[in-house]
Amino acid sequence: MGLFLGYLCSVCGEEYSPEEVLYTCPADGGNLDVVLDYASIMSATTPAELVRHPDRSIWRYLPLLPVDDPGHKGTPLRSVGWTPLYRSNRLARNLGIKNLWIKDDGRNPTASFKDRASAIVVARAQEIGAEVVITASTGNAGAAQAGMSAAAQARAVILAPKNAPPAKVAQLLIFGAEVLLVDGSYDDAFDLTIEAAQDFGWYCRNTGYNPFTAEGKKTAAFESCEQLTLLRKGSDNLPQRWEVPDTVFTSVGDGNIISGLHKGFKDLYALEWIDKVPRIFGVQATGSAAIYNAFQAQTEKIIAVEAKTFADSISVDLPRDGLRALRAATQTGGAYLAVSDEAILGAIRTLAKTEGIFAEPAGATSYAGFVKALEMGLVRGDEHHLVLITGSGLKDVSAAIEAVGEPKVIVPELDALKVALGRG
Repeated sequence: MGLFLGYLCSVCGEEYSPEEVLYTCPADGGNLDVVLDYASIMSATTPAELVRHPDRSIWRYLPLLPVDDPGHKGTPLRSVGWTPLYRSNRLARNLGIKNLWIKDDGRNPTASFKDRASAIVVARAQEIGAEVVITASTGNAGAAQAGMSAAAQARAVILAPKNAPPAKVAQLLIFGAEVLLVDGSYDDAFDLTIEAAQDFGWYCRNTGYNPFTAEGKKTAAFESCEQLTLLRKGSDNLPQRWEVPDTVFTSVGDGNIISGLHKGFKDLYALEWIDKVPRIFGVQATGSAAIYNAFQAQTEKIIAVEAKTFADSISVDLPRDGLRALRAATQTGGAYLAVSDEAILGAIRTLAKTEGIFAEPAGATSYAGFVKALEMGLVRGDEHHLVLITGSGLKDVSAAIEAVGEPKVIVPELDALKVALGRG
């Protein structure tokens, strides 16, 4: 915690101490970057020391995080992160490329990437004495906050749009959160949580509003580099620097995941633990593509859209972390792509049938974008590509059924089975 120096506004560049602000820049409302004491981190730990760390979770990276150890050992709070990184040889061969890596964050305790942010927010809430954490969510962020709060025996209040998938709402409720469905959009719920936090004195977790959410999400960048190094080099005679993928693909809604990844790679580069920052590619659904539109227009002005996509986790009218999300691509030589719902459905099928990875629509969006980037010649076949899957398909089973269709129903007789299998 002593390594947390303060905040830096992503818009005006104003600096603030840790005590001056909780959320966004008071001057212009810009998102805040957490500033760390890199020199002290470099003197306190090394990549080799972290590789030997026995904790297989985000908490192995405590020296690079702006919070103290939250405790609660032996709970799901301590199991967040260190999700598997797979070398996808079959997909790579089918696509005619050499190196494709897939990181499946659907393997987190509540089955989504959002656990990373919520775990850090819980730790921060403890430190500032916040008794209640409130957040807006289409499902995943709320489930993550509900689950992490339950593990820490803390109170969570979740506002979700009434059309959120039932499986995700069930998660919110089963973890004991106080859940209210808003007769409106995610953006309506977002604005209401900010009002409530200010009025009730609660701590607001909102993605793209609370600066600590990106600090949790950046841990996926740390893991990707460390795991890639271990898979390519082994655990003996590790180099002083970690391996880095050439490209990283992730789905984008509010923009906080991609901005968190960018922050993580920049942290590692500043620490001289990696020799470059990868090209980062954001992928949006065509029905919710505000940041993609700005990228295409070559402007940093992001204009709200009327979001309409079945990929609910990335269905956002106005991305709340849009500027940093846009810069994650523009500052690294990456790009933004937009893919149709049909392409996302196809990606769900391909990931499941080819690699055994069951992704929800938002999770599969990144792979659909990677395929499109390959077709457009934006990436090369001899590079190392990392595709991030942000959530499990069990979050939205109806989408999976839409992707593959309903199963056949037969009478319990062998002849009927033979006919159904094409052997009759």
